[in-house]
Amino acid sequence: MLVRGVDWSKGRPSLQGFEGNVDLALGRTLGFRVLDGRRHCLGFSRLSLAQAETKPGSPTAAGTATPPATSVEQVPCPQAALAERGYQCGACFARDDFRFMHDFHRSGVAPEGLRAYLAQPHWLYVASFANGAAKVGTASDLRKTVRLAEQGAVAAQYVAHAVDGRIVRLLEDAVSEGAGLPQLVRSANKLGSLTEPWQLETVAQHNAEQAARVREFLSGAALEGFQIVEQSFALPAQTAGFLSASAPQSYPIALDSGDHGLPLKALLGSFALLELDGSNFVANLGELKGRVIELGDFESELPAVQSSLF
Repeated sequence: MLVRGVDWSKGRPSLQGFEGNVDLALGRTLGFRVLDGRRHCLGFSRLSLAQAETKPGSPTAAGTATPPATSVEQVPCPQAALAERGYQCGACFARDDFRFMHDFHRSGVAPEGLRAYLAQPHWLYVASFANGAAKVGTASDLRKTVRLAEQGAVAAQYVAHAVDGRIVRLLEDAVSEGAGLPQLVRSANKLGSLTEPWQLETVAQHNAEQAARVREFLSGAALEGFQIVEQSFALPAQTAGFLSASAPQSYPIALDSGDHGLPLKALLGSFALLELDGSNFVANLGELKGRVIELGDFESELPAVQSSLF
């Protein structure tokens, strides 16, 4: 199985592959052997126009047209090559429609399918992680909650609703420049924060303060095509175990080789809370992305680990 990542699009987490997904149900043990720890190309995304479904009675804003529906196809790498940049080989990167997305609001260059995708309404959010680190980000209407579930946010608020993807990215850049919020929190930072003591109430309060600051900043933005909103993101039920886990340690075995048996207690984004030999651990299943694994009844052989005294 070539792992594409951890997917939340069905409302529950699964390990995503081209041949099918593996349900990451709590209580099960995810057993696998890493057959090839090298990063493999995950192919490219192809967006195309699809027939939009019309809902009778759905209101449409005067003078606006419903954005054309799009379908997204993930095409496996034709050469089964190793990844050269990120999770793609050079040829697949050049064919990926999404490569234009993060610069479209400045360049205006994008293929037809991506233009249609970006024509749908988008959300601007402020997300916070277990150590209080915050970021500003965007999500399409269709991926409003999925995006934050995949990010592993502990608390988040939506601060603006934009008419399309171009406007929301202009807002995102403005917030980064004017309000000082980054657009990226690295996975290593997220993982490390989950092994330290944290309180949901404290993070949520800090997130609310950051979101209020961003809304105030946006109220003075000289840009049309959006409205300020106050909505909160609800944590998925699969996250609950992290709220009561006491000082989990980082899973001590690298996921680029060997056998692993991971008893799943909770999932937060790509991070799994495990219980092994009476101790709690956190593993980043995102590290499997691009690697080839064999599923089966495998077990983890833990090295001697000293629990923190503090």
